[in-house]
Amino acid sequence: QVQLVESGGGLVQAGGSLRLSCAASGRTFSSALMGWFRQAPGKEREFVAAILYSGSAYSYADSVKGRLTISRDNAKNTVVLQMNSLKPEDTAVYYCAADARVGLPLPQSENGYAYWGQGTQVTVSS
Repeated sequence: QVQLVESGGGLVQAGGSLRLSCAASGRTFSSALMGWFRQAPGKEREFVAAILYSGSAYSYADSVKGRLTISRDNAKNTVVLQMNSLKPEDTAVYYCAADARVGLPLPQSENGYAYWGQGTQVTVSS
């Protein structure tokens, strides 16, 4: 099993920045693929970004390209989502996800991830 714990959410004004972190513990070798999803009120959970263990491959949703950056520190078993130029439509609960399966293209569906964190709230005010 892999346990994922997110941190770094909060309230920020439009145009501001936030940095989300996700710490993995347990069978961390099962987190070769790590990603972020988000769910806004009344909407389905959607893909945000994903990255491979090596950092050699990553993927972003079109809506966040150029504003959000995913990275990982394997020594600390941590994945980070740096969010810049935030918009009110970025308001959501952000979830960290992981899976042991590795393949290209990186999955953008929830079905591609076996492990999930509890989520952290991000609120962007206008």
